Amino acid sequence: MVKNKSDLPMSIFDKDRKKVEQVSLFALISLIVAIILLSFNLRLISGCVVIVATSLGVIAVRTALGLIKEVRESFVDASDSSEKKDDVITNFSHRIREPLNNLVIIGDLLMGSGLQKKQKELLETFIASTNNMVTTVNELTMKSAGNISYEDRKSIRFNIVSTIQNTIDLFNLKDTSKIDFILNNKEFGHYEMIGDPIILKQILLDIFSTIESQNYSRITKVTINLKKAKETNNETFVNCRIQTDWNVVLIDEKGLAGNLASKLIAYSRGYFHQEFGNNFTVLDVVIPFYNAMPESKIQIASQKIGELRQKELTHKELKDLKLLLVEDNIVNQKITLLTLKPMVGIIDTATNGREALDKFGTSNYDLILMDIQMPVMSGLLAAEKIRALEASTNVHIPLIAITANAMLGDKERCISAGFDDYISKPFQPSALVEIIKRFI
Repeated sequence: MVKNKSDLPMSIFDKDRKKVEQVSLFALISLIVAIILLSFNLRLISGCVVIVATSLGVIAVRTALGLIKEVRESFVDASDSSEKKDDVITNFSHRIREPLNNLVIIGDLLMGSGLQKKQKELLETFIASTNNMVTTVNELTMKSAGNISYEDRKSIRFNIVSTIQNTIDLFNLKDTSKIDFILNNKEFGHYEMIGDPIILKQILLDIFSTIESQNYSRITKVTINLKKAKETNNETFVNCRIQTDWNVVLIDEKGLAGNLASKLIAYSRGYFHQEFGNNFTVLDVVIPFYNAMPESKIQIASQKIGELRQKELTHKELKDLKLLLVEDNIVNQKITLLTLKPMVGIIDTATNGREALDKFGTSNYDLILMDIQMPVMSGLLAAEKIRALEASTNVHIPLIAITANAMLGDKERCISAGFDDYISKPFQPSALVEIIKRFI
């Protein structure tokens, strides 16, 4: 007799989770090889390795999305028991966030590895896919919070036609793609824009996934037309018209279909309009981007110099730090070290709370980064003991929780145990650095 999905053991989810972790690890190894090759100025070979790493990342993302779908179904099947729902979602959230965090950090490291234009565009699409998955996990695990936060990125100069084409190319990497794309940009003369290409890719990927999820028996013809909706002195409102050859709901703000795309469009100060016919659907997505003026190159260069000078000053301060990283997962530990080592002077490591206490008693640290769920002694208990030891002194070492515990109330439990701040996985490396800076 087949049991309900809600009764399936978590080992079924573990299998896919481990696959995500293994593939992301191979992607990380490819990244390291690419960086080494770049140091020897072997750009062509390095570029090929980057493409391999990105492709591995895409495989990991697609596997994780399938896992998310399984958990969603388990969530529905568990409707007769709210406690069972909480168990399924809590276990899933913690198990998937660990490998997902690796993907986010890998993408961030790759972006700063001196890629060529084509490789960078491919990577941007991978990052957009990963961001979609991060948002989906957040929506699933933090549904009762009522809101989703999006990360602001710096505006960059990019080719909008190339961005859309690259998104289509990556979506078509699937073994069995059910969408036939046609991109028409004859009515659009301004290719160069200034803005966030990743958020545009996120919107398109979510819409493409919505189309494919509602189509089970045929290839959908999707025509994308670009044109200028309106233009001001500083901005161009780009109209991306997406038309299908059958009636399908592309954005349903009251349901799951295209809901992420809807939020991202609003977040980008854009808007959309959807029209349905007997055998077609037309979705007009309008998003403003800054005009790429010729003189903007000088302004960007000047701004960049100022940013580099500021980073240099901060870099010297970070170089003076001595940190303790407490993380039981060796892969996660190494990836965090890979992120922080170029900036931080000394980083010691521990694999559980007991080991962290021993090192705390014998060394002077400026800050401690600590996981929560660990063997021997948890991060929460370790934090309480550290604060108890400090009670008779004038010392207060900042404690930052780095954890895959991201359910409502987890942050409050960390703060009450003695942590000064909290960051949930997956996180952008820059977000962790900013938190560190606040306490030094």
